[in-house]
Amino acid sequence: MKTRLDALPPMDAAFVEPMMCEPVAQVPDGPGWIFEVKMDGFRVLAVKPVGGEVTLLSRKGNSLNRKFFYVAEALKALPEGTILDGELVALDAKGRSSFSLLQSFRSQEKNIRFYAFDVVCLRGHDVRGLTLVERKTLLKSLLVEPKEHVRLLESVDGDAGELLARVRKQKFEGIIGKRKESRYEDGERSGAWVKHRVNQGQEFVVGGYVPGTHGFEALVVGFYRRAELIYVTRLRNGFTPAIRREVFAKIKHLPIADCPFVNLPQEGKSRWGGEGLNAEKMKQCIWLEPASVVQVEFVEWTGESHVRHAKFVGMRDDKEARSVVREG
Repeated sequence: MKTRLDALPPMDAAFVEPMMCEPVAQVPDGPGWIFEVKMDGFRVLAVKPVGGEVTLLSRKGNSLNRKFFYVAEALKALPEGTILDGELVALDAKGRSSFSLLQSFRSQEKNIRFYAFDVVCLRGHDVRGLTLVERKTLLKSLLVEPKEHVRLLESVDGDAGELLARVRKQKFEGIIGKRKESRYEDGERSGAWVKHRVNQGQEFVVGGYVPGTHGFEALVVGFYRRAELIYVTRLRNGFTPAIRREVFAKIKHLPIADCPFVNLPQEGKSRWGGEGLNAEKMKQCIWLEPASVVQVEFVEWTGESHVRHAKFVGMRDDKEARSVVREG
């Protein structure tokens, strides 16, 4: 493989936009696919430039080294000129990734793991043009010995239905399907990688709030349908007073004059739980530049693109608002 690496184009080990997964309602199957358990954490690039130290970069290109210095330390043996793609997670008592636990990263250090699933650049060479199977082989050669905070995310070559059944039984978030021949496409959501959620939950964009104690009573959230922001619900549950203050500190500087949601106001009574916002209720809202993203769990989607019994899980500082679409 070294000879082939030498034949590949040179590449500086620096931030690239991670390749994205297309949300799907049905898991693909067949010999051309491999599968991974979907982890619920921060998407992270581990970058070690020539002559430099490892930096953990979020999807926005921000350094996470200050928060997760022990993960960067565990990756210090990576070859210079290398970029790994993976997920930074906190594991609960049953070994499942938990986004809510990840919010308490200072107290959860022993449970934090970086699960690497791809390699983008290796020893100063661009490996994005290789197939996924070839890149996985290179990745395994880098992570032969597990470190305390670093793991290889194993992939399954087999029956997607069987893996999905195991994921449901063990209450994991979902599965990722990837074409074996796929190349690494920076920032693209081409369909070569797909994700299927087992639980009900996803990211939403904050487009406003209803003022209240500790900053707000409810967040007004939605998702993007192409270039349009679609209202989904007023998010009230899942906040402690401390979390309300923390969230408010991150959104209070984003007020705008006009409502950013294209499907408001919604007149008439909803038969799905009353989460519509009519013109009168909208007078209570402070509108925000749609730049902040939150992770939400809920019971189900309704026929009006609302969600029932929604609960706040955490802020997604690693996600771009424009990438948030309806899943499932």
